[in-house]
Amino acid sequence: MKELRFHGRSIVTGRGAVGFLKDLPVARAFIVTGGSSVVRNGMLAKIQDLLAGKGCQTLVYSGIPKNPPVETVVDGIARMREFAPDTVIGIGGGSALDAAKVMSVFYEHPELDVAAAFRQAIPQQREKIRLIAIPGTSGTASEVTCFAVLTYRGEDLKVGGKSPAFVPDYAILDVDMTLSMPRNVAAETGMDAMAHAVECYTNPALDDFTETMAAGAVEGLYRHLPASCAVGDAAAREKVHNYQCLAGCAFANVGTGLDHGIAHAFGGRYDLGHGLLIAVALPYVLEFNSRDPLVREKLARLAKRIDRDDFVAAIRELNSRLGIPASFKALGISEADFAADFATLTENSLKGSTRVNPVPVSTDDMQVILRSIYEGRSIQ
Repeated sequence: MKELRFHGRSIVTGRGAVGFLKDLPVARAFIVTGGSSVVRNGMLAKIQDLLAGKGCQTLVYSGIPKNPPVETVVDGIARMREFAPDTVIGIGGGSALDAAKVMSVFYEHPELDVAAAFRQAIPQQREKIRLIAIPGTSGTASEVTCFAVLTYRGEDLKVGGKSPAFVPDYAILDVDMTLSMPRNVAAETGMDAMAHAVECYTNPALDDFTETMAAGAVEGLYRHLPASCAVGDAAAREKVHNYQCLAGCAFANVGTGLDHGIAHAFGGRYDLGHGLLIAVALPYVLEFNSRDPLVREKLARLAKRIDRDDFVAAIRELNSRLGIPASFKALGISEADFAADFATLTENSLKGSTRVNPVPVSTDDMQVILRSIYEGRSIQ
């Protein structure tokens, strides 16, 4: 038996979708955001004006970094306790949405140690706080998933938590939120979405529902992502914004795999963007997983859907078109740092999502994989 949950109460789509906020009974909204992009594109002010127009008081908690540390969440909850909101609105990239998700849940449970958030039982529901997610990037699908990721800086480690309470009540997909994304951010977050869809599709826990969603997301992202990275192509950006959410609906019920395990380890150590790490590692991970006959069969099916002969080669070419570097070394990680950190990176890469990879990964396997990705050479 398997229980499937694809999102919260509803997903609101279409240009101008943020206007949906006018229809919700929100009196005190605590807004969590990274800050800079949503200020520059005017969307934060627009959302505040919408809420003010209905008599809603707001408090903005901004500056969420790209790999949000536990300390930021602890500070945010303290500010929430002073403000006493009835609604939390996460606006921006996946980091801001993840922080909002964790804040909203642990705000209701003051008896729990937030600093140990993911090393203890996570509450399974929210009873007081309404949670709304408005993504400003197109990749993490945090607006529909039951996952949230925090960084433990003292351990150079990113840790994911899972709970139904993390699923936002409303996901608002408004393409206007994404139009100020720089080309590289659109590319990196889009490839994160591609990895969600592909790792979901090749995961042994795939079911009939998520198979269709994941394959459709792969096809849509492959078709529209290059144009989405072009400046001013709102139609393509809207397509990618919707398909990344579809990928999230799928993988939230299945899981990902080795690519995400590696990205979390390197992101926790070097504070590099999650989507960038995901994109660089993805073809190597698929190459490794192709030793499994069922994975090879699934990748062959995906290749047909995008009218290509070799899916791994297609991903490599897509990365190149999007300006994604071909190795971790090309990201600026020095040989000295990589050598010094190698044992810890290997250990941490074996954690989290790697444990549900379709092909079991030994320590020796991981060492070969990481060296291959770092140097940009074939695993096989």
